[in-house]
Amino acid sequence: MKRIGIGLSDFKHLIEEDFYYFDKTKFIDEVIKDGAQVKLFARPRRFGKTLNMSMLKYFFDIKKAEENRKLFKNLYIEKTESFKEQGQYPVVFLSLKDLKATTWEEMERKIIIILSDFFSEYEYLLNELTGISFENLKNIIYRKADIDELTTTLKFLTKILYEKYNKKVMVLIDEYDSPLVSAYINGYYKKAKDFFKTFYSIVLKDNNYLQMGILTGIIRVIKAGIFSDLNNLRTYTILSDDYTDSYGLTEEEVEKSLKDYGLEYE
Repeated sequence: MKRIGIGLSDFKHLIEEDFYYFDKTKFIDEVIKDGAQVKLFARPRRFGKTLNMSMLKYFFDIKKAEENRKLFKNLYIEKTESFKEQGQYPVVFLSLKDLKATTWEEMERKIIIILSDFFSEYEYLLNELTGISFENLKNIIYRKADIDELTTTLKFLTKILYEKYNKKVMVLIDEYDSPLVSAYINGYYKKAKDFFKTFYSIVLKDNNYLQMGILTGIIRVIKAGIFSDLNNLRTYTILSDDYTDSYGLTEEEVEKSLKDYGLEYE
């Protein structure tokens, strides 16, 4: 009997360690087909948002494409036309779930640290860059870039990845609203809003290097004007007619899992 992966949100770990998995790979097929270049999925906590984002990362990522292909063996997506998209794009997967602070000054420091750690994954690109691109990447990694310069970092990353792979880039931002909620609670909302509005819009709007952008969060921050520049954004909430079985569990999935564990009588 398969183990249940309590608290696991890494798709590769879940599959390779043979934990019980509710097949949500139809989500990949729907994401490819729905036509919106930028999508926001708003769901409550513990609905599998991070696991689905992790699944998208392993599916699309051009790095280790052959190795990752095995993760989808015998799953729904393998039998679809969309499976040809597997391993076709560079993927940027940034999680902001831990980006919380009590003051804007503390938030600034944390943004610099989190982006430095994140960009360290791309340090290998320094060997292929020259001039201003080399200096920009080095400054971000070594925490020498100031907060205003960091508003354009994600678009910069899509540019250098596009130039390396000659492929447009998938941008996945998990829990985009975590720093905004923290800012609202702690009274520095306007400063945080001004930073993140630019941070998101520059990479997701009119970006020639972008294949698709996907964000997850608990809420859509409408009044903030965070997305006022993003007229290419489509939002899917728990009340939407689309992606209804992509997050959480359906009645059929619950019944099947109870049968699998001999608990049908429950």
